[in-house]
Amino acid sequence: MSKNRFEIDMLNGSIMPKLISFALPLMASSILQLLFNAVDVITVGQFSGSDALAAVGSTTALINMLTNLMIGISLGANVLSARYFATKQDKEMSKTVHTAITFAMISGTIMLIIGIALARPLLLLMDTPSNVIDQSVLYMRIYFLGMPFFMMYNFCAAVLRAIGDTKRPLIFLFIAGLLNTGLNLLLVIKFHMGVAGVGIATVASQMLSCILVTTCLMKVEGGYKLDFRKLGIDLSKLKTMCKVGIPAGIQGTVISFSNVLLQSSVNSFGKDAMAGYTSANNVLGFLFVSINSVSQACMSFTSQNFSVRKFKRMNRILKDCFILDLIVAGILGGISFVFARQILGIYSKETEVISYGLEIMYMTTITYFICGFMDLIPGALRGMGYSSIPMLFSIIGTVGTRIVWIYLLFPHFRSLDFLFISYPVSWIVTVMMQLSYYILVRRKIKAKYGEGIT
Repeated sequence: MSKNRFEIDMLNGSIMPKLISFALPLMASSILQLLFNAVDVITVGQFSGSDALAAVGSTTALINMLTNLMIGISLGANVLSARYFATKQDKEMSKTVHTAITFAMISGTIMLIIGIALARPLLLLMDTPSNVIDQSVLYMRIYFLGMPFFMMYNFCAAVLRAIGDTKRPLIFLFIAGLLNTGLNLLLVIKFHMGVAGVGIATVASQMLSCILVTTCLMKVEGGYKLDFRKLGIDLSKLKTMCKVGIPAGIQGTVISFSNVLLQSSVNSFGKDAMAGYTSANNVLGFLFVSINSVSQACMSFTSQNFSVRKFKRMNRILKDCFILDLIVAGILGGISFVFARQILGIYSKETEVISYGLEIMYMTTITYFICGFMDLIPGALRGMGYSSIPMLFSIIGTVGTRIVWIYLLFPHFRSLDFLFISYPVSWIVTVMMQLSYYILVRRKIKAKYGEGIT
């Protein structure tokens, strides 16, 4: 039985209702996190012009590339915490939690220093145009001031997800989102602070969400209770987290690098194309976090059931996740495709900006369910402790395909719609590779443990 109403029993009973109960709040939380950036983009696009919009947008892929490695390790914390929670090892759970939070504080400080010091050199490497480079650097440096709070929130939320609690992080992000929106309106519209205003608003909201989630963990009962007096690094726990999390982080970082290459190709079309890509990429971001919530549900459910050898239940979990992924991506991708022009109009009223954005969205949104499958299979594998090979296949499938596309094919067919056909093509290649490996892993587990518990 669950100790409190926020926990989910992932080991017994029907699966689909619990997957939905887990995934929907996580999906809403992820969407709210993205809304921090979307409100930034919409506010500067509507009230500060296309230069400011391009400046904010040009940092997105770079910020993701720099943060994905550390965020990946939070997935390792999630997997390890889920295992100890399922097997009721409170002492080991406590060591895991305090190691994860300590690591978050250290890594967040390191990312702050890196982001501030390397903002301009990295943006110059991306061929960011001279008319927006100063604003891009300013936004990125302000954004990274909030990195310690950002990392703390993500690691604390990973611990809560391990025990099935995705509802309280949603509440915390909603409160922080209200602050972010209010500060955006105040600093950009009233005080005309442009990209500096939206950066400050984002940092303030990250700080608030961090305070709320850490306070929550300090007040709970059980092995995942946070006590700042116990902070420290347990090397064996950190090693296990890194074993699962670093490959996931490297995968995210390298895929973000491929998006940086795409950003550089988009930059060659000028500031209107950059603004259009920024708008379309925001929409794709909402689609990704929606299907990623199903992948994270699959990882947490698989991790708990793997720890108690319920292998047949793991098969049903993956099947139900495929169904849920198809429904979510089909509905949201279809809506984005049909109403693409109206959605892009929220970000900018400029005809050229919308036109470029449409080229990108028409090539990606209707096929986004394939990306969902590509993200789901590695989630199941990480839940079983297999992370390195899925990382390798994701890099080969997505990054390799896009590099070939950008450098060998794109120069002969220079258009945004052709450039972004690389998305569904890379997704298909990666799914085929990941599925083949998943089948091999399940056969290996069956040979070692037998069929397992129902």
